[in-house]
Amino acid sequence: MAKNSPKPIEGLTYEAAFAELETIVTVLESGERPLEETMHLYKRSQALIKHCVDLLDKAELKVQTLSGETPGDFKEEQ
Repeated sequence: MAKNSPKPIEGLTYEAAFAELETIVTVLESGERPLEETMHLYKRSQALIKHCVDLLDKAELKVQTLSGETPGDFKEEQ
């Protein structure tokens, strides 16, 4: 990971946030970073995950709206 300041998470697209998350996971799995940096990366990864989930939730709501479904009409097939 670059040492420069990371971009604010709120401004990232889903694709950019997911790509950064993949990079962080690779770095964390290597186990070669100091503890302080590892903790910082872990904290950022949690924020990235939340951002991705929020974006997916918004996209799902938009698809439901466009298809005429209301939230809650969706029934998961078993």
